[in-house]
Amino acid sequence: MSSAQEKALAAPGRTYRPGGKAGPTAARIPRQRDGYAFTTANGSKAETADVARLRDRARNGELGPAVAAGDRARLIRAAFTVTYPIVFDVVTRRVELHVRGHKRCSRGITFLDGACLDAYYDDVEALIDYLLAATTPIEDLEGWLAHWAPKAVVDGHRRRRGERGALQRPRMTRTLAAGLGDDEWLRELALKILVWVGVPAGAGADLWPLERWAQMRAERTGDHDGSTVTRVAAEVEHVLAVMRRRPQWYDYYVERPLGRKAAPVAPPPGDGLTDPRPLVTVTHEERADARISGLATAAVEAIQAGLAHDGNPKAVVSEVLGRLFLGGTGAEELDQVAPAGADQWLSVLLADPAAFDGIVERVLRSVGGES
Repeated sequence: MSSAQEKALAAPGRTYRPGGKAGPTAARIPRQRDGYAFTTANGSKAETADVARLRDRARNGELGPAVAAGDRARLIRAAFTVTYPIVFDVVTRRVELHVRGHKRCSRGITFLDGACLDAYYDDVEALIDYLLAATTPIEDLEGWLAHWAPKAVVDGHRRRRGERGALQRPRMTRTLAAGLGDDEWLRELALKILVWVGVPAGAGADLWPLERWAQMRAERTGDHDGSTVTRVAAEVEHVLAVMRRRPQWYDYYVERPLGRKAAPVAPPPGDGLTDPRPLVTVTHEERADARISGLATAAVEAIQAGLAHDGNPKAVVSEVLGRLFLGGTGAEELDQVAPAGADQWLSVLLADPAAFDGIVERVLRSVGGES
């Protein structure tokens, strides 16, 4: 999580004081009691037994001891039921809208997808862990969760980054600052690199999200024409070269977490808009063999039918071979690098009297006819 995301979580908003008591304020939670209750036959709402148990343990300050006593699985299920809508309303919606710029993802949990959905579940898990570690009484469970959700999410994110070997809080070092000079964009790019290496998701076929960074460069510098992917790629290499001036630090905080990211996956040939040929599952040679085999079968059947009608053997063979092997549209060769040359070879043989007689003789033996 970048510093921008952490600031977004800490941004002030509409608040209330749980229970009207003095103390820290917590974010207001829309629909805070949806999702952990069910409707009874008479239309009233009742909590599940596990959620009621969770609420009772929290009220008595017994969550920590209950987890230690082996009740963790049931408490996690109940905590998820209470926690997941709060995390979305207090944390996820704000991050998706104001940090990532994903308006669709900010509409609701069902609209989250891919990396955004993974991050959301990580945040829910972080808040649940924070809750189950509590040892003090919690009177207003929803208010407590809303208040501590931003801190729990940030702590969870930093802990996961640390587990991956990345810096928990990427900051500008003196070596980086001296090497990059006063270029504000290069300094920002350096921090983005340190953040990116600790993110488990990859950038598709690329190691770095260069397109996104090129857009950011244009926004930060105002150089829209010069903010190309190629330019940003060169700037990334420059920043990495500065980082390598401290080899041990670079290996520990860049190379190590980078090696644990999802490997870049190159698209298969033919998937790109500018690829010259489509992706095929068989080779040109296999397709050519299959085509010739099919034509040969059709030729045998056509010659047999012509001979059965007392046709002239030479006339029948010449017409059938000419129609099947020399009468194509050429569409079957459009994706070939170079013409196979079989059609030209056959036309030469049919035009040579001696060669044609040999062809007729072999064809008639094959189909069971007589010369």
